[in-house]
Amino acid sequence: MALYMLYEAASGYSLFLAHGLDEIGQNTEAVRGSVSDMNRFGKVVQLVAFHPFESALDALNQCNSVSEGVMTDELRNFLELNLPKVKEGKKPKFSLGVSDHKIGSHISEVTKIPCQSNEFVLELLRGVRLHFDRFIKDLKPGDLEKAQLGLGHSYSRAKVKFNVNRVDNMVIQAISLLDTLDKDVNSFSMRFREWYSWHFPELVKIVNDNYLFAKVAKFIEDKSKLSEDKLPELTEVLGDEDKAKEVIEAAKASMGQDLNPVDMINIQMFAQRVMELAEYRKNIHEYLIEKMNGIAPNLAALIGEIVGARLISHAGSLTNLAKCPSSTLQILGAEKALFRALKTRGNTPKYGLIFHSSFIGRASARNKGRMARYLANKCSIATRIDCFAENGTNVFGEKLREQVEERLDFYDKGVAPRKNIDVMKSAMETAI
Repeated sequence: MALYMLYEAASGYSLFLAHGLDEIGQNTEAVRGSVSDMNRFGKVVQLVAFHPFESALDALNQCNSVSEGVMTDELRNFLELNLPKVKEGKKPKFSLGVSDHKIGSHISEVTKIPCQSNEFVLELLRGVRLHFDRFIKDLKPGDLEKAQLGLGHSYSRAKVKFNVNRVDNMVIQAISLLDTLDKDVNSFSMRFREWYSWHFPELVKIVNDNYLFAKVAKFIEDKSKLSEDKLPELTEVLGDEDKAKEVIEAAKASMGQDLNPVDMINIQMFAQRVMELAEYRKNIHEYLIEKMNGIAPNLAALIGEIVGARLISHAGSLTNLAKCPSSTLQILGAEKALFRALKTRGNTPKYGLIFHSSFIGRASARNKGRMARYLANKCSIATRIDCFAENGTNVFGEKLREQVEERLDFYDKGVAPRKNIDVMKSAMETAI
């Protein structure tokens, strides 16, 4: 049986005929050894036809179709024109080798041409790709490289541009940065509190909040200069007049040591850095909330922006999360505990990242597992709506949240919840 091979180059479609296969045999290793030698490979593979693309845009469209496993009309006409004609009712005496089984399946389904995509065919196509510029005589030196480079850039840009879920990368980066900032702000705040406490140790017990502590320390600077005249300004910083008076009284009887001007300047600079970092962390948090409400509004409405963003980040993308079954979503983030339980034949974890949801915390101890399972089910629904729905709305997320609230009441008080079909019908009416 004759073997034809379809090769999709950056400059056009080409069809090759592999003949004299007995010289190298149907052996992948033998083919691999003969590919590098053009004199030997050229006796086995012969160019049958070449159809150049009309433009760079046409090449991009053809490339996108092939990558999705779809045969275009142009490719179909090219194959029907150059492959041997098959009489109706008779079996073809040839087969077509393709690089991807998906495009091969579509060609076979539409044209009834038998296609194959195995290691033997892939090795032959590798040889074709290696010596392609020598098969096509009209190509000038450098033309093929330019076409490949241009098509590669266009294809990559198109994939990024038309990826409807591309913006979930922003959520993944934002939640990772937020976690890093939390650790950094806490570390720097503890370092600053310890540093400034050498000068004013009593302030730590009066002001507990890290950001406020840095702000007050920046305002006070040298405790010996703090007097009753600064009470209004200190009250404005603290937001509490009683605390401001307490700080002033503590400064008068403070046991802390005095610092030289150079040390004080460094402490004040560090305080400014801690404040800026805390403010930046606040801005990133607001940015994340805004992005989540635009990318996954239903998931954000159901379980909250932060937990939803952690789920998306852990899954890798919104699409990956939407493809996860609810049982997988339930234990996302608890993989170590799961594999440890499977290895030791112990109890498997009941929840992963969704444990941080307020619903799990509000459930009683004996209902936490049931609540986690139910919540994961609703999160899975919300994620799929966010990923595949055309219009962005948080109506479904709000309705699903109501269902979870009703389920909590059912566990605690025995109040029967509404049926899911009724809730979804109500959500559909509201969304329309």
